[in-house]
Amino acid sequence: MSLHELEHIPGVTAQPDAATTHYVFNHTMLRVKDITKSLDFYTRVLGFSLVEKRDFPEAEFSLYFLALVDKRQIPADAAARTEWMKSIPGILELTHNHGTENDPAFSYHDGNTDPRGFGHICISVPDVVAACERFEALGCDFQKRLNDGRMKSLAFIKDPDGYWVEIIQPAPL
Repeated sequence: MSLHELEHIPGVTAQPDAATTHYVFNHTMLRVKDITKSLDFYTRVLGFSLVEKRDFPEAEFSLYFLALVDKRQIPADAAARTEWMKSIPGILELTHNHGTENDPAFSYHDGNTDPRGFGHICISVPDVVAACERFEALGCDFQKRLNDGRMKSLAFIKDPDGYWVEIIQPAPL
């Protein structure tokens, strides 16, 4: 479907208000059970950099902000880093409620079983085949491999909490 055709679908024909010109889709938050496993997955496996950590000991939770950026881009000064982090797209916020990692029966709903809700996040990689081979070698849990189903150009892996991560590449296979 062309962009012109999209503009004529009922409900999506409204022009964005000029006041929204500089709005940025900044971040998505996921609750995680074991922050050590989640940080390992998102940094080592998917390449995110930890940008900032905020602790709330009185409320017994911590926030971890990650981005797919070169660490050299992250400002060293705390105030500048916070401002920079709030201005860029694609931040992943991991929320860890202290103690959940010690409860073997505890888990978060991943949104992909009934009742369905949240579905997945998506990471674009330069070479989806090479990325999937690497994920396989790292022992990642696949929800859908490239050769599964009808859509052969994308895969889904799962993070330690069972959240789905879609893996795509910009160019066609």
